[in-house]
Amino acid sequence: MINIIVNSDPRYNVNKTSIKNTVLQILQKHRINGKIELGVSIVGDRKMHELNRKYRGVDSTTDILSFALEDVSQSSLQHVPRIGFVAAPDRWLRLGDIMISYPQVLEDAAMDGIAVDEEIRSLVEHGVNHLLGIHH
Repeated sequence: MINIIVNSDPRYNVNKTSIKNTVLQILQKHRINGKIELGVSIVGDRKMHELNRKYRGVDSTTDILSFALEDVSQSSLQHVPRIGFVAAPDRWLRLGDIMISYPQVLEDAAMDGIAVDEEIRSLVEHGVNHLLGIHH
């Protein structure tokens, strides 16, 4: 069972089904299954700026931040590198949260000449990979 929690301000036109499907595709690609949970939040630039300053010490906005919660080396999953620090007693693998700035998505999509949904999918893939310990 995979629980994907997508939060978004109603003023941001996002396709939550597409976001969930993207997460599922990435997890399947890495052969990750079981009791897994992660969150994706679509936020504004003010919130993203605040998070970036608080957690990275960078006084500006950004398009995406990922916050890993689990140490998957203590889980029953295989083929996943060690990340995070929490091992849940209920045997759910809580990967963490992905924060995406909708205004930055709009700017990036316009600059790259792609659809907003495509930009969001790309960022979600990037964020899930970070939660799995796969970095650039």
